[in-house]
Order: sequence, then structure tokens, then C-alpha cells
Amino acid sequence: MAIDDWFSASYGEARAKFLAAAQAAGADLTSYPHPLKGPDGGDLALDLAYLGPPDAAKVLVTASATHGVEGFCGSGCQVGFLEDALHGGLPGDMAVMHVHAHNPHGFAHERRVTEDNVDLNRNFVDFSAPLPENSAYDEVHPWLVPDDWDGPARQAADAAIEAFIDAHGMFAFQAAVSGGQHGHPDGLFFGGQAPTWSRQAIERLAREHLRGRSHVALIDFHTGLGPRGFGELISVDAPGGPEHLRTVAWYGDEVRIPGSGDSVSAKVNGTIETGYHALLENTESTTIAIEFGTLPPEEVLQALRADNWLYLHGDVASPVGREIKRQVRAAFYGEDSQWNDDVWQRGLDIARKTVKGLSES
Repeated sequence: MAIDDWFSASYGEARAKFLAAAQAAGADLTSYPHPLKGPDGGDLALDLAYLGPPDAAKVLVTASATHGVEGFCGSGCQVGFLEDALHGGLPGDMAVMHVHAHNPHGFAHERRVTEDNVDLNRNFVDFSAPLPENSAYDEVHPWLVPDDWDGPARQAADAAIEAFIDAHGMFAFQAAVSGGQHGHPDGLFFGGQAPTWSRQAIERLAREHLRGRSHVALIDFHTGLGPRGFGELISVDAPGGPEHLRTVAWYGDEVRIPGSGDSVSAKVNGTIETGYHALLENTESTTIAIEFGTLPPEEVLQALRADNWLYLHGDVASPVGREIKRQVRAAFYGEDSQWNDDVWQRGLDIARKTVKGLSES
């Protein structure tokens, strides 16, 4: 198949391609059905395909759709890995497990968030302890969620945002908005007030498929930030710690740390990567996120604001709703042959480096 054929136009098509490729590769398949349906009434699930010895000491995990609509990218690479036989020739003590659609509801509805408006990549916090506070987000929240999208409330909100950026800079605004927050369920980058369905499904798959291994490596695919088609490598591990040093040894000095000033990402709490580390507390774990650029950051943020407004106040089936859905898709899916090729080549390179790092660990 051509590279473009690995990528899909919808969640349903992506899931069908993934399951077919996994079956053809001889993978062991496990599905965790989601209780809700897609917009077309179709089934939703977190699916995983496992290839290699059941008791392999080392496992490479690839993950897609942590942020729902971003799943077009990771799913395309996962289908490619299965078709291109990434699992072929692995060392005898190693397996690969492709986790398709951490957040299937968001993928199917082409939203970044889960069914309860939660950013899954901010949901892996300890809910028995005081939740992280984000006073900077509290300040900008009213401007992010205006009552109208084409009227005076939006105009006033945009003016306030522009004034904030003029005073503090674009990155300070991005950090305030995207760092994550737990106090505004109707807002952006909401980390939730309890574990989501997706988090619970990930915890279950970790218990059932990953515990007891000597080493697990995770590659989590994301989109929306940075130069178009380029995949920045992001590590959330503490600089200088053993996990971070191992990540740099595997991938080189390309590895970036959120909030450091040289990354497209602000510092965040409750990420998938920290979640996997915690779930595999007796297993050595190495995690990396790949962030592929699409559109300029201000366009991506506008798409997120529009999507949030649409599900609070609008009608998805209206002309305005359809236009907003188009904007959201464009913000997180390059959807052209060059972008697909860039994503695939970068994803394959990082997967091969991960296999090499695991084999030498």
C-alpha cells in the first residue's frame, strides 16, 4: 500500500484499517468497548494489537488519539507499522503493542477532548490530593469561552486576549491556556475532576498487558504545534534524571522539555507519559511524545476556542458548526501527501531508534 493509504478520513475508516492490518500481521487483538457511540452511530473502542512473545521482557508501545482528532496521525503510522512489519526481526525478548485510540470518542467526533470535555493528557493526576491550580488560566478563562462566536462578546474577548499577549507575550498566553486546569469544566485544557473512561481503560490495559515486564517504551503521537510536518520529540521527565538521560541517549539532543523555552509545548501536569510511568512503577519505562506541526499556533488555538463554543452554545449541524469542524480538523490533521509522508518517515525513524534503545537496555 502507498503511504497515503495508511491514513484515513474518519475514525471508522481508521479503526477498520487498523484491525484489518493487525489481523493480517497475526497480532493478538484486544478491544475495550466505549459505552457511547460515534456521530454515525458506530461502535467506539480502545483497541490494541500485540505482536511477539506473550512473556516478552521488553515491549514497545505506540499510542494514538490521546487527543482524539489528533488520532489521524498516529493511526496512519500504526497501520504503516503493521503493514511494513516493524515487528519483524525484533529480538526474541521483545514485543510491540500498538494502542489504537486512547480517546476513541474524541477521535470519532473529531474533538481533542473526551466525551466529558476532559483533556486526557491532563487527567493523570492524583485526585485524592489537592488538584494543581492554574491562576493564570483563571484570568484568561472568560475570554476563551465567549457567549457568542460572531458578535460583541467574541469581539470583546478577542480584544482582551490581544491586550494580554501584548503585555505578556504569546508564549505566556499559551502557557496559561494549555498548562491544564481543573476548575472550569466548560473551559479549555480541562484536566477533569475524576479519572475519565479513557484513563481507566489505559490503567486496565497496563495491568493486563504491561505489568511484570523489565522495560516498556512508549511513543505517543500528537499534532498541532510546531512547523508543519515536523515532529518535535518531547519528554516530560525531570532533566538530569535517569529516565530523561536514557531518553536523550536513545534519541539524541533533539529531545525537548516542555516549558524550557526551546520546546513548542508549555509545561503541563497529568500527562499520558507520567501516567504510564506511574502505572509501571516496578518496570523501567521510557516515554516520548512526538508533536507534529500543522497550522500556525494562533489558528490552532482559535480552532480550539471555536470547538469549545460550538459544544457549549452552537449546533454542530449548522453552517457555522460545519465550518468550525473543518477548522478543527485542519488544525490537527495535515491531510495531504507531503504531510503524511513527513509524519510516516519521522515516525518510522523514532520507532526504529526505540527498538534499538530497548534492545540495548
